[in-house]
Amino acid sequence: MATNFISSNSISTTLRISASKSQVAISKATKEATTGRLADVGGSLGALTGRDVTLRAELLDMEKIVDTNALVSARLDVTQERVSQLIETAQSFQKDLLAARNSANGGVIIAQPAASNLQSLLTTLNVSMDGQYLFAGINTAQQPMTPYQTGSASKTAIDAAFTAAFGFPPGDVAAVNITPAAMNNFLDNAFATEFDDPAWGTNWSSASDQVMRSRISTTQTVDSSASANDKAFRNLAMAYTMLSGLGLETLNQSAFQAVTDKALLLVGGSVSDLASVGARLGTAQEQTTNATSRLKVQTDIVNKQINAMEVVDPEEASVRVNSLKNQLEMSHALTAQIQNLSILNYLR
Repeated sequence: MATNFISSNSISTTLRISASKSQVAISKATKEATTGRLADVGGSLGALTGRDVTLRAELLDMEKIVDTNALVSARLDVTQERVSQLIETAQSFQKDLLAARNSANGGVIIAQPAASNLQSLLTTLNVSMDGQYLFAGINTAQQPMTPYQTGSASKTAIDAAFTAAFGFPPGDVAAVNITPAAMNNFLDNAFATEFDDPAWGTNWSSASDQVMRSRISTTQTVDSSASANDKAFRNLAMAYTMLSGLGLETLNQSAFQAVTDKALLLVGGSVSDLASVGARLGTAQEQTTNATSRLKVQTDIVNKQINAMEVVDPEEASVRVNSLKNQLEMSHALTAQIQNLSILNYLR
């Protein structure tokens, strides 16, 4: 029969190690009881950790897109609203223009509303949101439209084109002699050129033709803005400018009617083109809304998969905490008793 000797120091050391492990376990169990999730995902899931990491990456990506879509939707809403306002203004202006066409002082009547509408158009195209210009295409940091006023590149160029065509500036009394044919020739050529490239980009607009594209889902992108270079905006600017910047009050009635007839065609075409811009924006709005709805459903599904792996029962974790604390207290008590053992206590 063999006799085994176990020292009190060995027992004490074993108890201290056990107490240390219990403290670590209590810390983990306390965290799980508080958060309801595994304290050490990698240690608990083992081989499933990679799947958990992948799902969390997918969830983060989808949540970011949902947040971005909220901004995209807000920009599209504002852009759509401004386009609708331009359409309403243009349609109302058509009625005024028709009424002024046959008026003896039609040039005086229509010039001020046209100037006001041009200013409103340029202001609308310069609208910004969160520091981004909505009609600047991809040049969102730069205000797209320059003002039409004395000394501006756009007004200077148009005044120069008028002077080159007729030999005197807009508003000169000599304009009473301009024939309808001469006026139509000017409007269709020298004047129209000022609203085509490269003059448009040089004197009027710094917007890009390329509009912003936004990622609205993991597989889908949409055009999420409009450009001030769109034909609808150029033609509307042309109509308002010819009615406010060519000195209509000095023209004879026939020449004035030639200008109004051209402007009516431009405004009517612009209303149709603006409706097309609005339709494109509306499609992008709908696609963004639908994509966000799908992403939220996918997010819920991924969340459930993650929870199935990571979630723990807080009540069970709390019971585990109490059990571990009891074990730790017992370990401390035993350690204290063993440390008090000494052979000296038994020597007489």
